[in-house]
Amino acid sequence: MAYRDIEMLPSPAPEGTGLDCLLLVHIRKVVGRVTYQACGQCAEGVITNVVLDEPFRDCGLGTRALSHLRSQYPGVAWRSTFDRRLTRDLLRRMRVPKASAGGNCPHGLLAALATHTRG
Repeated sequence: MAYRDIEMLPSPAPEGTGLDCLLLVHIRKVVGRVTYQACGQCAEGVITNVVLDEPFRDCGLGTRALSHLRSQYPGVAWRSTFDRRLTRDLLRRMRVPKASAGGNCPHGLLAALATHTRG
């Protein structure tokens, strides 16, 4: 039941890094988030963090969140910069490979930095 009641809301990342964030909200409470950066110019995206509250970890919410992200950015090839035990299986299931060192898109970085300095 809770799975259906989750809203997925785009937001700037709370760390102030210029990254974007997909907030997972259940009854006006943030229960998870996916922090990412996507570039439409070179069709690359990097997922930098996935956080889910304990009761929502094994209900498929992580899969739904990454699927939602893919639908918002069609044609973008996603990679990940982190490798934690709790999310490793999710990324493997969703076929999100680990990003290579220095493989970040310069377009996305510049756009994120420009947006961050304007705000």
